[in-house]
Amino acid sequence: MKSFYITTAIDYVNGSPHLGHAYEKVLTDVIARFRRQMGDKVHFLTGVDEHGQKVQASAKKRGIPPQQFCDEVSAEFRALLPKLNISNDDFIRTTDERHKKVVRQVLQQLFEKGEIYKAEYRGFYSTRQEQFLQEKDRNPDGTWPELFGEVTEIVEANYFFKLKQYQEWLVEFLTKNENFIFPAFRQKQVVEFLKEPLNDLCISRPRERLEWGIPLPFDDGYVTYVWFDALLNYYSAVADLPGVWPATYHVIGKDILVPPHAVYWPIMLHAANIPLPQGIIAHGWWLQRGAKMSKSTGNALNPLDLVTEFGADAFRYFLIREMNVGQDSDFTRDQFLVRYNSELANNLGNLVNRTLNMTTRFAAGIVPAAEAIEDAEREVQTQWAKTRDEVIVLNEGFQFHAALERTMQFVTATNAYIERRAPWKLGKSTEANDQALLRTSLATMAEALRLAVALMQHVIPSTTTKINAVLGYTPGADWRAELDWSAKLSGAKVAEALVLFPRPAPPEKALAKV
Repeated sequence: MKSFYITTAIDYVNGSPHLGHAYEKVLTDVIARFRRQMGDKVHFLTGVDEHGQKVQASAKKRGIPPQQFCDEVSAEFRALLPKLNISNDDFIRTTDERHKKVVRQVLQQLFEKGEIYKAEYRGFYSTRQEQFLQEKDRNPDGTWPELFGEVTEIVEANYFFKLKQYQEWLVEFLTKNENFIFPAFRQKQVVEFLKEPLNDLCISRPRERLEWGIPLPFDDGYVTYVWFDALLNYYSAVADLPGVWPATYHVIGKDILVPPHAVYWPIMLHAANIPLPQGIIAHGWWLQRGAKMSKSTGNALNPLDLVTEFGADAFRYFLIREMNVGQDSDFTRDQFLVRYNSELANNLGNLVNRTLNMTTRFAAGIVPAAEAIEDAEREVQTQWAKTRDEVIVLNEGFQFHAALERTMQFVTATNAYIERRAPWKLGKSTEANDQALLRTSLATMAEALRLAVALMQHVIPSTTTKINAVLGYTPGADWRAELDWSAKLSGAKVAEALVLFPRPAPPEKALAKV
């Protein structure tokens, strides 16, 4: 089995989970589940980033120790995972001793190599972003962008990592590895960023200003800068697991691609003689009326509201169906309901109900064997083979939205086949040929349904399990072998009905319930 190690960014525990957090977890889970289906040995990591000035300030504001604050907020992020059907293998916290141990080891190694030095720094500091700023970070009118919050000028001694000496190496690495960052236009943005000279990276904060962090192993008067701490989580989580590192992919939001993950991270690894990951997947933002959803603008959605109302699978389906990985996408409840009703309820749900109802009505609930294979059946089977092959390639290229679209087109074609065959008419006939066509149509419907949901099981895992159960079918361990058109369902006993995607209540009725 090929090792496939995938991670999400670790979420900063300075607020509750929102839609952006949920999307990143679901996207990474979809990739992890798909790679498991393809036979890879997957290790899937997610977790939380718990150190830094903002956490210390938030804990102080509430009058509780930083660790207690982290414990409470981390529990929220951890609780989100099962509610979204996330199949992570590990959950790391940067307050874990296994993580702090690796951070100290890497820092000590770099310090002994002469890669870290102490110097006085004078400049501007953003508390919100926990980073030092340069003149080039200002707006054209001299003000600071809103994302930096309050900016103050400070003078202090700190430790610096020799980042700029590796700039040429990183440019050469990206030139040789053109597919390191997905999508490709994001890599071009990184190369463009590197046309400007890098500065060495300040990797410490004085403990008199920031207590809540990992002390430097060579000077306990300082704690580690949050990025030099957080970025090491991907490695620290598996440092003691043979055969897992290097990571295959890191899944992150585009806002933390440059410079943290595309500049600091590869240079840190290279300097520490740690192999680099295979690549980075940088996803886009969910927008509302063209603006990014965020806590600061007050337009962030609580993902659990929709999950509670419609279920995890419907929510997962919308996120993956709606967003092209790497691009931005707009999120509205109306658009969610369009996908929910037209694709899940009216298309997939309709195929499920028709298959169960007609098999129960005309075949005593037992899936018959196909007998009279004619052009109509051959067309469905031909479209299946084309759909299967296209969808696998699309999924391998992270084009999950297009893969779902192709799969739904096959479901639509199957529903059209049912209209063409009209089993309800064949069932009224006493002609032997019509009865043979009836049995064939029921077998074709059931098999098409089984195959269609197999192509979506990494996106809607619970729904797939439910549909297989009502079809009286237990899939085999080899997912690829499950994708061949066959008579696997012949003789299976189906359930009479299954309501998968109930119609949402009209707004006035929903309010009445509340």
